[in-house]
Amino acid sequence: MKQFPDSPHAPAETRGWPPISVIMPVLNEERHLREAVDMVLAQDYPGEIEVVLAVGPSQDRTQEVADAIAAADRRVTVVPNPTGRTPNALNAAIGASRNGIVARVDGHAMLPSDYLRVAVETLAETGADNVGGIMAAEGITPFEQAVACAMTSKIGVGAAAFHVGGTSGPADTVYLGVFRRSALDRVGGYDEHFQRAQDWEMNHRIRQTGGLVWFQPRMRVTYRPRPNVKALAKQYFHYGRWRRVVARTHEGTINLRYLAPPAAVLAMLLGLVVSPIFPLGLIIPGGYLLAIVAGSVLTGGGLPMSARLRLPLVYATMHCSWGWGFLTSPKKLSRPLR
Repeated sequence: MKQFPDSPHAPAETRGWPPISVIMPVLNEERHLREAVDMVLAQDYPGEIEVVLAVGPSQDRTQEVADAIAAADRRVTVVPNPTGRTPNALNAAIGASRNGIVARVDGHAMLPSDYLRVAVETLAETGADNVGGIMAAEGITPFEQAVACAMTSKIGVGAAAFHVGGTSGPADTVYLGVFRRSALDRVGGYDEHFQRAQDWEMNHRIRQTGGLVWFQPRMRVTYRPRPNVKALAKQYFHYGRWRRVVARTHEGTINLRYLAPPAAVLAMLLGLVVSPIFPLGLIIPGGYLLAIVAGSVLTGGGLPMSARLRLPLVYATMHCSWGWGFLTSPKKLSRPLR
């Protein structure tokens, strides 16, 4: 591994392994927070680790849990995030952290034990400003299992490597991310205007300023999907809504993959509207339903039957919610001129 600059006071066994600040935006994470922090502090990483928890106004005991963790371990610091918004939490945690490598981790993420080691090795070997890996969705209930299948298939989310996997290399964006602080300083951190898609937006600015974002499939983080249709629809509606805000802010960042869901929603609506006069219009929504059923058969072979039966509903919810969010994204959400 190429060497990072060392502190002359660092213990011999940690030299060459830079200290890392792990920042965690936390809101309503009472159930998972302690386990998530424990997995960070137990990393197989020779260098020093600090954890900064930016805690929002939660409706459960998240604040008490975070304070107890910090009281028991001096490596953990808690800072407030009064807004409760993710980009604000991330910037607050970055501001309170002190190391040259900054790793974003969610309050319910389950990291493999070598996550930080692989990240630092990859930063050193590639010269990248940000490295990240796979959002490995894993469900427990039948519905969650169906969502996990959809979130790791090209039918569900397109060809994004951090969803479906791929070979190591440059990428537009990655899941979570382990950054050089110099890159965060260069672009001014996360843009707090973006309630969603703030990762994609900041990675775009890193690349626009000459930085490299690198996908490393060995960095595989377990992700728990939404537990029901309502929560999944809300998630993907906001994904679509804010992805259009990013497209308005940064011209040329939209492509056919992003336009497919809104185009499908418009086509199906048109088919339904004209069907009383032209019954053949039903071919469009009917064809879509047949396509997602066929896609579910192709992609759901390894699922239990209870999950497989829910897969067409999951695909339709993801596609239609994302597409409708994109189509109805109001111009008032546009990023104000800097």
